Amino acid sequence: MNPFTEFQNEKIAYQTRRHFLKQCSVGLGAMWFNSVTGRSFAAGSDHPVPNLRHHAPKAKRVIYLSMIGAPSQLELFDYKPDLYELGGKPIPQSYIEGKDFAFIVGTPKVMQPAVKFHENKKTGMMVSNLLPHFEEVIDEVTFIKSMYTQEINHAPAQLKLYTGNQNLGYPSIGAWASYGLGTENENLPGFICLTSNGNPDAGKSAWGSGFLPSVYQGVQCRSKGDPVLYLSNPEGIHRSQRQLSINAINKLNEQMYQEVGDPEIIARTKQYEMAFRMQVSATDAFDINSESEATREMYGVQPGKESFANNCLMARRLAERGVRFIQLFDWGWDHHSNLLNSMKRKCKEIDKPMTALLKDLKQRGLLEDTLVIWGGEFGRTPMAENRGGIELAPEKVGRDHHPDAFTIWMAGAGVKPGYVHGETDEIGFGVQKDPVHVHDLNATILDAMGFDHRHLTYNFQGLNQKLTGVGQDVKIINELFV
Repeated sequence: MNPFTEFQNEKIAYQTRRHFLKQCSVGLGAMWFNSVTGRSFAAGSDHPVPNLRHHAPKAKRVIYLSMIGAPSQLELFDYKPDLYELGGKPIPQSYIEGKDFAFIVGTPKVMQPAVKFHENKKTGMMVSNLLPHFEEVIDEVTFIKSMYTQEINHAPAQLKLYTGNQNLGYPSIGAWASYGLGTENENLPGFICLTSNGNPDAGKSAWGSGFLPSVYQGVQCRSKGDPVLYLSNPEGIHRSQRQLSINAINKLNEQMYQEVGDPEIIARTKQYEMAFRMQVSATDAFDINSESEATREMYGVQPGKESFANNCLMARRLAERGVRFIQLFDWGWDHHSNLLNSMKRKCKEIDKPMTALLKDLKQRGLLEDTLVIWGGEFGRTPMAENRGGIELAPEKVGRDHHPDAFTIWMAGAGVKPGYVHGETDEIGFGVQKDPVHVHDLNATILDAMGFDHRHLTYNFQGLNQKLTGVGQDVKIINELFV
């Protein structure tokens, strides 16, 4: 074979490989993307068709009310009469021996609850006086009073709860749900988060996509002004002009994708397109002024302001519009001191709107397939905090971080009404019946959405990664459902 013929053959082979990599369908990048997500694309559409559910779901969507800072279960839901008798006395060493605390030192004193409880006539449950509105729907709710985790500080505990791992870089539960389900509304993201009073200690990682493609991360929206920054057209710019800009950007992204085959370029393209479609859909979804005066009053909304009440009403509106996972983060529950006044203020902010959310979902027929979850990242100690060994006056005292026992509640989607799962000891220090780890909670949420947590996986760093961790002993709490 002469040198010229050999060169031509090599050129043909090179062009064939290049043609295969760049021109066939949408390239190897998309082939890889499909293989790891287990989905196909609908004919004539850019939108993936989810097929990752493993069984029929109880919940079509989730609304997760995240109380950032860890509210005290001992002032809200876990009534312990022994605390009233033991208040002011040193806690027995048997409880605290070998235990680490965030700020408590030495032998702290037991702290009696800062509030009063009373018996609910309908359920027989003991209910905190701080939640008079919530008492109206308490018979709709299942309590898990035996939650526990290993993390003692806020950011790692939040990451553990919402991503399954205390380290950065792992997908949040909402991202996993979006990865598995996609969205019912192509004009809104499948996972939206709303904040009030500040962001989580874990930052945006609490709703991040981690090692999943970034298209699955939560989209943070605001309850005042534009739902998303720069959603409105700049002055003098028409929507049709923005469409031309998007088309030009997409062509450049397509050229780059054909060169390098990185599926993240596809994800970025979809995000541009989604942002453009959201100009109409998001503006409508977040317009709480279109609600009746009676509805706004029921929630206690404050139009034009950022508030938990506004976010609860928007959560219902987003649920109606097909958003799969809606997460509300309310900051300000870290009460190391001045516990009573702080709890009164925070409970007043959430009591009416979270009650209205449950009532509103029910009257619209949405509660039966919407799973509503409420809780923080850990609990609070039965002992008064004595930071630096200094005891505060009774009216100024608070509680330290406590990962060994805390309470969450759930409602909707076939959850047993008026049910209590698990139990803590006589002072609420540790779990003594039916412990539920945060991995168990996440596995149960995924199960309610139609996923087997063992098989909703994504290959990363040579492992089939899961929300519930690799090699973990995890159980689904089936007793929570009818």
